[in-house]
Amino acid sequence: MGGMSPLFRARRGGGARLVTLVGKPGCHLCDAAREVVAGVCGEAGVAWEEKDITRDEELYRLYWEQIPVVLVDGEQHDFWRVNPERLRRALGA
Repeated sequence: MGGMSPLFRARRGGGARLVTLVGKPGCHLCDAAREVVAGVCGEAGVAWEEKDITRDEELYRLYWEQIPVVLVDGEQHDFWRVNPERLRRALGA
């Protein structure tokens, strides 16, 4: 089965938005992305979560060379450096 994981597919059907930050411990770009995601999601009132790529085989296979990766409702939005204005627009904020 290709495409999005069952977790991400399940999230897309509901009305609430979800931002997922995929990164790894000790990654300075991930730390910077976390600040942007937390700030923008806080302003927009959107839930966000963080996934450790070293603990998830599917995420590792999909995104290892791009971390940090930001998903919006399970679909890839950004990678490496997160643009706060672009994320705000994606969230309708």
